[in-house]
Amino acid sequence: MKRKDEESRIQELLRAQFQRGDISRRQFLQNMIVAGMGLGGISALSACGAAPAAEAPAKEEAAAPATEAPKEEASAAAAGTRPLTPTFYQWIVDLHPGLKAVNDSFGDLNFQIAPVAGFDVARFVAEGKNKESTWDVYVGMTPFVEMASLIKADVIEPWDNYIPKEVLDDIIPSIREECSVDGKLYSWPFLLDIIVQGYNASITEKAGLSDAPPADWDEYLANSKTVLDSGAARYGCTFDAHGWRSLCPITHSISTDVYYMLDGDPSGVPLFDFTSEPALQALEIMKQMLDLSSANALQPGATDGGVNSTPDEVAFAAQQVAYYIKYQNAPLRMAGTWSDPAALRLGALPKAKGGAGSTVFWTTGACLFKWGQNKEKAAEYMRSLTFNDQIWKDSISGSASGHPGQLPPFLSVNEKLQKDNPDWLQKEAWVPLVFEQLKVAKAIPNHAFGLQQFILAQPIWEKYLKGESTDAKAVMQEAKDAVAAEVKKAG
Repeated sequence: MKRKDEESRIQELLRAQFQRGDISRRQFLQNMIVAGMGLGGISALSACGAAPAAEAPAKEEAAAPATEAPKEEASAAAAGTRPLTPTFYQWIVDLHPGLKAVNDSFGDLNFQIAPVAGFDVARFVAEGKNKESTWDVYVGMTPFVEMASLIKADVIEPWDNYIPKEVLDDIIPSIREECSVDGKLYSWPFLLDIIVQGYNASITEKAGLSDAPPADWDEYLANSKTVLDSGAARYGCTFDAHGWRSLCPITHSISTDVYYMLDGDPSGVPLFDFTSEPALQALEIMKQMLDLSSANALQPGATDGGVNSTPDEVAFAAQQVAYYIKYQNAPLRMAGTWSDPAALRLGALPKAKGGAGSTVFWTTGACLFKWGQNKEKAAEYMRSLTFNDQIWKDSISGSASGHPGQLPPFLSVNEKLQKDNPDWLQKEAWVPLVFEQLKVAKAIPNHAFGLQQFILAQPIWEKYLKGESTDAKAVMQEAKDAVAAEVKKAG
C-alpha cells in the first residue's frame, strides 16, 4: 500500500508538469520508467489530455510582459515613479510560500516572474543596452552563474549605496566574498545551498549496511555496489550530471587547487582546470558511479532548459536508489514523496583519502538593476525578505509546498535560531551537518564563464563516461581547450 501511495504522488507530480507544458510526452514516459512504474504512464497520459502548446520558457516570458521604462540615469531612479517591481526565478516562488506574506506587507508592489528559464538573462542584457529596465530587482541570481556577465554588460550595480551597513556586516564572511567583486556587493544573498550526500536508510538497512554516511569515495562506491548486488534497490547511487553539481564538488573533495589563469584573459578571474589531476580523479569517480546508476543519469532535466527535474531527482523520489550527491535541498524535497521521509539521511560529501574534504557552495540572491527604479525601496524589500522568520521556518522544516531546506546566509539569523532552538528546528538534525560543510566548502570563482565552462565541457568529458573514449586525459584537454577558445572569442 505504501508503494502504491508513493507511485501515486510521483505520478501526480509528473502529470502536473506535463499539463503545465513543463515536460514533453516523451519526458513524462521516461521519468515514469525511471521511477519504476513501467509503461503505466501511457494510461496516466490519457487522463491528462494534450499538453499545452506553449513551451515553459515562453510561458515564463509571458508572465513578465515588457512595459515602457523611463530612460533616466540610475542615480535619479533611487525613489522611482512606479511601484517597486521585483522579478523572481519561478522555482523560488514555488518552494517558498512565505514570499506571499512579504509581498502583501509591501502593498503597492508589481511582483513578476522572471523570463530566465535555464539561467538565460538575455532579456535583462537587451534592456540594459537601451539603458532601461522593466524591473528593479531580480531575485534568482547565483554569483558564479551570471553575475560577472551582468556586471560586464552594465546591467547591474552594487548594493553598497543602499544596503544598511549592519546588514552588510551580518553576511557570513565566505558568502560575502562570493557575492562581491572588487570589494563591492553585487548579490544580496538569500538562499544557501551546499553539495552534500544523502541516502535512504530504509534501502541501506535492507542491504545490510550501517546507518552512517560513507566517509570516503571508496566506501561510497563499495556501499552502492552492495545495494545493487543485494537487490535492495534498483540503483546503488546517482548524481546530477551538470558539472557544477558533480564534477566540480567531487574535485573539491580531492583538492581546491584546481583553477588557473588563462593567458590573455583580462578578467583576472581563474577558470576550472579540467586537466588537473584532481579533476581527472573526479571524472573517474563519476564513471564508477555511472556504472551503479540509472542508464539515463546523463540526460538533461525535464524542465527549465534541462537544468531542473533531472533524472537523479526522479530516481531518488521513487526510492529507486540508495545514495545521492547533490545540494541539500534536492534530497530533502524528493524525500517528501516517500511514505517515510524520516528515512532520509544527510552527511558531508565523501572525501578522497588524504584529500581536502571540501565541496562547493553557492547562494541564490538578488541583483539591483542599474537602470531600474526604487533602489532604496528594493533594499527595504530584500531586508524584509531575507530576515523573515517564517521564510526560514518553512525552508528549514518544510511546509505544504515542500521542503527546500535552503539555509540563511546571515550570522544574526543563524545565531537567533540556535539561541531560540525551537521545537521545529530540533527535529532537523541535518542543519548543523550541512552548516559544518560551509567551513570547508569553496565557491566557484565568479568568471563570466563560471557556469558556461561546465556547460561547454560536459558533452566532451561525457565521451569518457559513455565509453566513446578511453583516454580521460585527452577528453579533459579537449574540454579545457574548448572553454579557452570560447573565452578568447568573447574577449
